[in-house]
Amino acid sequence: MTLSVGDPAPDFALEGDRGEVKLAAFRGRPVVVYFYPKDDTSGCTKEAIAFTGLLPEFERLDVTVIGVSPDAPKAHEKFRAKHALGVVLASDPDKTVLEAFGVWVEKTLYGRKYMGVERATFLVDAEGRIARIWRKVKVAGHAEAVLEAARALVA
Repeated sequence: MTLSVGDPAPDFALEGDRGEVKLAAFRGRPVVVYFYPKDDTSGCTKEAIAFTGLLPEFERLDVTVIGVSPDAPKAHEKFRAKHALGVVLASDPDKTVLEAFGVWVEKTLYGRKYMGVERATFLVDAEGRIARIWRKVKVAGHAEAVLEAARALVA
């Protein structure tokens, strides 16, 4: 199943680097949920640093930013500490949330097929519905584009 704008965001409860992260706990305010392949890799690090840099702007809008990957909470803790990250990081080792959002997909690298995380971001509105989707994200300028969409959503 592919999610579309207007669909209810799949609810989740995941272990995070600072405790449990439940999407339902943010009802009443927008949430950015971004999915990334792996802690401390080049693109994922750039993306997390970009969202962290804009975190004060997101917080002024009362928008929470959550990064989700299959990495373990301990890996998230190291990732956060190494790069002084401010975003919430949640762990989905069973890939149930990745699958629910349709971002656990078949990929191809050098002709070899494998399953992996498609870099994607979902802006969820205060009612828990998907307001915007970015798939196959290119990191450069992405956090800024998400911030602009969040501003438009809360305006």
